[in-house]
Amino acid sequence: MHPEQVAALARRRDLPALLDQYVPLGPDQAAARLGVRRADWDWVVRLGYVAPVGTVDVGYKHHGGVTTVPLYSARDIALLDVVRPWVDWRAVRETRPGRRSLLAALTPVTPDTDRVLLAEVARIAGMGRAAVVNWRRRHTDFPTPTAGTEVHPEFDRADVVAWLLANDKIILPAGAGEASLLVRGDMGATGRFRLDAPWLGLADDIEGIDQLSGWVVDDVDADALAALAAGEFGAGLTRLTAPGAGPLAVLGEVRVTDRFRSGSGGLRITLERPARLEAGAVPLVRGPSTQGTRSSIPGVEDEPEEDETAGAGTAWRPGESPRPARPRALR
Repeated sequence: MHPEQVAALARRRDLPALLDQYVPLGPDQAAARLGVRRADWDWVVRLGYVAPVGTVDVGYKHHGGVTTVPLYSARDIALLDVVRPWVDWRAVRETRPGRRSLLAALTPVTPDTDRVLLAEVARIAGMGRAAVVNWRRRHTDFPTPTAGTEVHPEFDRADVVAWLLANDKIILPAGAGEASLLVRGDMGATGRFRLDAPWLGLADDIEGIDQLSGWVVDDVDADALAALAAGEFGAGLTRLTAPGAGPLAVLGEVRVTDRFRSGSGGLRITLERPARLEAGAVPLVRGPSTQGTRSSIPGVEDEPEEDETAGAGTAWRPGESPRPARPRALR
């Protein structure tokens, strides 16, 4: 391709969405995109949830010839969480090596049996069944039932998903987000790390354990992060930044407690801290005032709009007010 064409493509703000929609992926790439082990991806294919959209012949000189590798649509992979909502994808992603895939207990589907009722269409779209009934009544291009009865019609899942996408009833999920960590060990050493597809699990009780997990770039980063958190008092997250949340500084005692390598070679680590340390979580606000509005994460205040000067927030301390109620997990 001409360099100017490449440069023009690289400048597009919607490039991640284009890649998610149009780039064909091999089995290992597909597993990494979905965030599962290669064994789990093989079950996704066996269950009929996705089908190859093409193949490519790859010559392996050390393996005696040419191997035909199936290619899968990145869009189909990105939509799996949406169009198969009954699957516990989070549990599948957290299955440890050597464990039987949770997908093995599910029933395979074929193109002529992969149908959905109006209630499931509503679940895919995140709406009520009445809304889907209304769409069907108002839009003449709504998919025609392929089975079922007049009262309980059944629709082809692929046709329904295509219609929902075309009419902006669902959107193509972007790639997994990332969190940025600036960590300080108890000896003063610091390090900056990136966690892909971060997941924050908050304990229900102040005596419990909070967890933060995500995929790291390689073993070098994992070793460096573990070394920083190996001191007597663990490590402190000088800055934790994740999509949808304000930057947060967390006190010490944060430790690496688990390293999990997926079948596709990715390395996921888990950090833990006592839940009582939320009392010491300091929102990094721009102004000296701490009278911001409440954010979606308890213990963190949004940035004041009027004061743009540098400053720091004030930590909540035990005894000042009860620990706020919070959900079991926040993504």
